[in-house]
Amino acid sequence: MMKKTISRPENIRMYWKETMRQMNDIGVGSLTIIMLISVFIGAVTAVQFSYQLGSAMVPRYYVGYIVRDITIIELAPTITCLVLAGKVGSNIAAELGGMRQKEHIDAMEIMGINTASYLILPKVIAALFVVPLLVCLAAFVSIGGGYMATVPTGYFTGPEYIQGLRSFFEPYNVFMMFVKATVFGYILTTVSCYMGYFVTGGSIELGKASTNAVVYSNILILLADYVIAVILTG
Repeated sequence: MMKKTISRPENIRMYWKETMRQMNDIGVGSLTIIMLISVFIGAVTAVQFSYQLGSAMVPRYYVGYIVRDITIIELAPTITCLVLAGKVGSNIAAELGGMRQKEHIDAMEIMGINTASYLILPKVIAALFVVPLLVCLAAFVSIGGGYMATVPTGYFTGPEYIQGLRSFFEPYNVFMMFVKATVFGYILTTVSCYMGYFVTGGSIELGKASTNAVVYSNILILLADYVIAVILTG
């Protein structure tokens, strides 16, 4: 499918409007759910680690350090993309599957349009740009959620949390986050496009295709998460 997508692209002007629409759907359309989930991820992580380290001989500012690193390395890219696989992936599969069932794709192919390129490539390009931005925003919001959950409630002071955020920072962790976000964005988009583009049958098969898009995307994202962790930290 991807070979057909990139082998014979259409005029670039045909892609601009569709790519912008996909960026809006994937990015702006997912902001609310991503920010909401990120706040609670950071809050729960900070509270749990504060509880775990409460009786240990560990400085309290380590909680901020742990929340920062675990958010950047793992939680922000993985959880964000798993959520996007459910929200965006199922929508992409349903959209392309509906076009296939209504023979819109066949009609476009009769007109000489490379439908794989026109329908799939803008979604992939949009995801490769927007998903890393969403993951970066999720990391910031998650760290802020940890602050809101622990400092006002008296677990420790604001300077202690901020000291942890500034301690032992490794820029390589941010690079790892963006690598994961890019790979995960490519996976969730292409898998969903494949499931929708090649759907056959009626409404039942379309529902199964949307479900399979989410399931397979999540499995491949988790597998890729492990592989990237082994490669980049080995």
